[in-house]
Amino acid sequence: MYQIGNIYGITAIAVIGGGLFGFDISSMSAILPTSQYRCYFNQGPHGPGFDDDPDCSGPSANVQGGITASMPGGSFVGALCSGFLSDKLGRKSAVQIGCVIWCIGSIIVCASQNIGMLIAGRFINGLAVGICSAQVPVYVSELAPPSKRGRVVGAQQWAITWGILIMFYISYGCTYISGPTAWRVPWALQMLPAIFLFFGLMLLPESPRWLARHDKWEECHAVLTLVHGKGDPNAPFVVLELEEIKGMIEFERRNADVSVKELFRPRMLNRLHIGVFTQIWSQLTGMNVMMYYITYVFGMAGLSGNINLVASSIQYVINVFMTIFALIYIDRWGRRGPLVAGALLMATWMYANAGIMATYGHAAPPGGVNNIAEQSWEITGAPANAVIACTYLFVASYAPTWGPVSWIYPPELFPLRVRGKAVAVTTASNWIFNFALSYFVPPAFVNIQWRVYIIFGVFCTAMAIHSFFLFPETSGKTLEDIEEMFLAGVPAWKTRVEYSNVRRVEGGEVDGEKGFGKGLQVEESPETR
Repeated sequence: MYQIGNIYGITAIAVIGGGLFGFDISSMSAILPTSQYRCYFNQGPHGPGFDDDPDCSGPSANVQGGITASMPGGSFVGALCSGFLSDKLGRKSAVQIGCVIWCIGSIIVCASQNIGMLIAGRFINGLAVGICSAQVPVYVSELAPPSKRGRVVGAQQWAITWGILIMFYISYGCTYISGPTAWRVPWALQMLPAIFLFFGLMLLPESPRWLARHDKWEECHAVLTLVHGKGDPNAPFVVLELEEIKGMIEFERRNADVSVKELFRPRMLNRLHIGVFTQIWSQLTGMNVMMYYITYVFGMAGLSGNINLVASSIQYVINVFMTIFALIYIDRWGRRGPLVAGALLMATWMYANAGIMATYGHAAPPGGVNNIAEQSWEITGAPANAVIACTYLFVASYAPTWGPVSWIYPPELFPLRVRGKAVAVTTASNWIFNFALSYFVPPAFVNIQWRVYIIFGVFCTAMAIHSFFLFPETSGKTLEDIEEMFLAGVPAWKTRVEYSNVRRVEGGEVDGEKGFGKGLQVEESPETR
């Protein structure tokens, strides 16, 4: 069967898996404030069951938190399972299984008759998102050349932003439909990208490192030739990469036990801590919370109805276009710089929002703004515009920094023998915190109001300090070079981007027998000799 060899073509298809998560975020965000949704799943005096009363209060804060959190709850389970599926069946097959599960969950969600059925469908959707979000970065990172790895793995985040934007406008358009069809249609349409991804993966090669791990060396060489050699099996870069993979696999088989226990051994524990906290911190920035509940935030700022939805959509547009900077420059910027700078900027906007709301806002009337209990704080006039502006600036700070880097970084940290399992664990940590925050935020807006922003501001400050002192630079290094860097024990703040050297080696200008390793400015440890 014909296979696509261009790395950008491979990436364009593979990262549709990330778009599935984006579809969920924005469909929920756009649907939450609509009378069609709130009346059908109403728990107030006019429900349950659909009616045309615009004052339907909808699910309670705790129940709505549970509905929203059911998807990341499923994603936590799916991410944990994905490592086994990926290592056993292959990177492509694992993602295809996720596509099938997504379609099943979407059918249940769009056919929901009650809150229980909605939660069950979203949990199943979450299983699919967990699998795809964990294994798509692994798959793409194992195919990409070092000088483009950040760009193509970061495309996962760009796909998420496009999924958010497209589904938001679909959901917004459907708000003009009366009755439950207004939310059934967008939740049914979200099956289409999963179907496209399932069949599109048939045109893509398997990961060469997974093939090598299973002793399929001829297929591994063929994939490297297809993707990196432009049809020439003897291209210098292909030969070098094949030798690097062979050497690393031989070393692993002589010296390592390939089990989950290895992740918790002293030599691997630091890497696991970095990968896990990269994903945890990406949630504690508050970005996904802002995406899910942006209509609540803007409702507090005095926006309602279509004006609220349109204003909310602007941040999704900002998210898409600001991510482009990361796709172009992330391999030159590296990983550490964007993580530290992004965290400090986001902390600034969070503290600003807290100060503005505390100074110029006041408690909303009983029942909340526009009869939505979660909108329990109210601010109007110029201060309200300042809150909206700070929210947009927060998104603009997240999009080129923590957004893409949180997906790029974890797959780069681990050796081949544990990469699938390790990234499954790190991604699961993302989803369990997503679950907790999704459940926490609606009642938090009710109970502590503007102080929610202070909490996330403190988190952003802490992650800036943590990433500066403990997160090493991986940009511009081969996956095998990164393994050497950790074994050599180089302090995080002394690591640098090695972009120019990798570009030189990829172009066929090889210096000596070490190949890629010549770009790593550390001494070899005895274990790697």
